[in-house]
Amino acid sequence: MKTKQLTFSAMCIALIAICSWISIPFTIPFTLQTFGIFFTVRLLGGKYGSFSILAYILLGAVGLPVFSGFNSGVGALLGVTGGYIIGFFIAGLVMWALDGFWRNHATGYFVSSLIALFACYAFGTVWFMFMYSRSTGAIGMMSVLGMCVFPFILPDIAKILLAAVIAKQVSKVLSLQQVFSR
Repeated sequence: MKTKQLTFSAMCIALIAICSWISIPFTIPFTLQTFGIFFTVRLLGGKYGSFSILAYILLGAVGLPVFSGFNSGVGALLGVTGGYIIGFFIAGLVMWALDGFWRNHATGYFVSSLIALFACYAFGTVWFMFMYSRSTGAIGMMSVLGMCVFPFILPDIAKILLAAVIAKQVSKVLSLQQVFSR
């Protein structure tokens, strides 16, 4: 069982990295990183999903170019948008805390995902404001939300829904519920 858990966790870490490299051109371009995060948590559950997200962040911190734009290093995490990357781990922890609520329920998963996404946005926004203020000067909350949150809400909700549908099918095909028990 442990080998399967490690294998699927490693595959999800790789998926998150690949999704972070895929940029969708739009008015404000976005990546599929959020899809990878929520797919991982939906597929592996809160516990293994959170540890996989943490491993992804640590791989980026030590220099593997797994973040969007092939970025990496502690500098990427300490930059103005690094809080959103760290926020992915917080989102995983929130999903883990709500695991019993959503594990076998689509509606519960969606509500838990929205709460987790809000936690990620909240942490990332506060981080952005702090780091931006240190390097450039004060910036208002609405300015940060307008740049970093509002344009991404609908695409992120779409990615959450897509992650749920695909993870459910993958889980059925691979019989993962037995591998990743609570």
